[in-house]
Amino acid sequence: MANETNKTVAVVGAGVIGASIAFELQRRGFEVTLIDKGEPGKGTSYGNMASIALDFAAGSGPSTWKKLPRWLIDPEGPVWLRPGYAPKILPWFLRFLAAGRPARLREIEDAGMSLSRIALGDISNMLDAIGAPELMTEEGCLAIYETEAEFNADRGHLELMRRYGLEFEVLSNGAIQYYEPTLSPKVAKAVLLPDNKSIRDPYKLVVKLADAAKAAGANFVSGQVKNVERKSDGRTAVLLENGSRIEADKVILAAGVHTRFLAEALGEPIPLETERGYHTQIMQPGISMRYSVIWPHRAFMVTPTAGGIRVGGNVELAGLTAAPDFRRPRVLVRHAQRILPDLKVQDTSEWMGHRPALPDTIPIISPSSKMPGVFYATGHGHLGLTYSATTARLIADMVAGVKTSVDIKPFRISRY
Repeated sequence: MANETNKTVAVVGAGVIGASIAFELQRRGFEVTLIDKGEPGKGTSYGNMASIALDFAAGSGPSTWKKLPRWLIDPEGPVWLRPGYAPKILPWFLRFLAAGRPARLREIEDAGMSLSRIALGDISNMLDAIGAPELMTEEGCLAIYETEAEFNADRGHLELMRRYGLEFEVLSNGAIQYYEPTLSPKVAKAVLLPDNKSIRDPYKLVVKLADAAKAAGANFVSGQVKNVERKSDGRTAVLLENGSRIEADKVILAAGVHTRFLAEALGEPIPLETERGYHTQIMQPGISMRYSVIWPHRAFMVTPTAGGIRVGGNVELAGLTAAPDFRRPRVLVRHAQRILPDLKVQDTSEWMGHRPALPDTIPIISPSSKMPGVFYATGHGHLGLTYSATTARLIADMVAGVKTSVDIKPFRISRY
């Protein structure tokens, strides 16, 4: 429960992370103000691939190093770097490579799995609390491999899942079509991940979280946050571009990749980059899918969500201001039709969003090292939805002064 002298909290950012935190704090008795320049859920959270991905894998490491040169020169590969952005991203990229050193890689895997182990239970509890358990599917995910060589190349990831006790089952030929008849018989192998559930509509989830927080008494303020400052009375003021101020006892910075600008203003810069992701939403796909499907070799997913089928993923490194390149999602749709030969592409929309990515691929869930009363919840990369409820619980524990159930040392901002 909230302490009477530290009861007001401002949450900056109304994506799935910020909305989850606002809901969790409000139901614990805090007085919450949720702030965003747009409507809840209309940013990056709007277009994610709706996957609760428990099989955490660090982005860097020897296997990635081997693939990266080929990916970067392949015009249809899973990583696209716009040449003009290369000099700007170089420092981040060097840190990314450093995070793949064997000793550091094991630390990162331990940290990521400490969240993954509890993420599904936390999301289930959160959905129950907002009265929306039906938003999560019963079915899991199929990782598919077109060839035996692709499967063998991913054995390291399977070993990681085995090491951390994640449930999975290797399928071949007819067994694959038993689970997902729409898949091509040319798919040589698949791995069933039964606990990698999906959300039926990620935008609707964020709206329901924000509505539940508001129903419990939270306020929503629309505005662009430009800075945070400490007041002489120990409280914190959130300053908006329109000149207004919101004062609170505690402030949570959960504005995705834009959090980096607020962190810089506080004197604690963080290497937060945007991994731009694309999707195509197909509302008349001509097929019905039970499972979400991920193709590791091509690094994209196909998920039944938002009333249709969504094809998306991959990474584009081009910064915040470059115009979208919608050739990218069209490449993914072509790949999807290769493994789903009956997939029709009718009544479609295309989207691009900004994943907030840190070079070591684990988030910052941490008090500020510079300003008392300020906390960070950012840098979740591809796992914002997956870690949303867990992040909310950990931040709420820190705000309330309660011992967290997870060691937060690996997620502290001071690691940078």
